[in-house]
Amino acid sequence: MDLRKLKTLIDLVAESDIAELEVTEGDSKVRIVKSSGVPQSQVVMMPQQSMPQNMAAPAAPQAPAAAPVAAAPAEPEGHVVKSPMVGTFYRASAPGKPPFVEVGSTVKEGDTLCIIEAMKLLNEIDADASGVIKQILVENGQPVEFGQPLFVIG
Repeated sequence: MDLRKLKTLIDLVAESDIAELEVTEGDSKVRIVKSSGVPQSQVVMMPQQSMPQNMAAPAAPQAPAAAPVAAAPAEPEGHVVKSPMVGTFYRASAPGKPPFVEVGSTVKEGDTLCIIEAMKLLNEIDADASGVIKQILVENGQPVEFGQPLFVIG
C-alpha cells in the first residue's frame, strides 16, 4: 500500500470520530486504531443506541437492581472478556460459517472470539487470556455496549 494512502488514512482517523479503521487492498491489510479516542467516541454513541430503551426505563427501576445480582456469579468463575466498543455482536465471520468459539472451546491469548460490527467496520475481538470458554454471554446479532461482558474464560 502506498505511503501517501496510509498517511491520508491516518489523518482521516485522527480528525474524525472513527476509533478504528481496517482497509484491505490486494494482499495487504492495514488496521489503524486511535487509542485515546476509543472510550470517548463509544460513550457518545451509547445514548443514541440505547435511547428507545431509556424511554421505557422509568417504568422498570427495580430491574437494574436485580440484573447485577444475576450477573455477579459469572465473574468469579473465570476471566471475563468485555466489549471494547459499542456495536453488533457476531459469533462467526459470515452467516452460515461456523462460530469462532463454542462453550468448551480451548483458546489461547490472541485467538479471535467474535466480531463486533461498529459503523460498518468489522472488528475482531481477540482473547486476552488463555483457557476454556465457560460461558458465552451474548446472543448472535445482539447489540452490545462498551464494557459489556461477552465471554467467561476459565
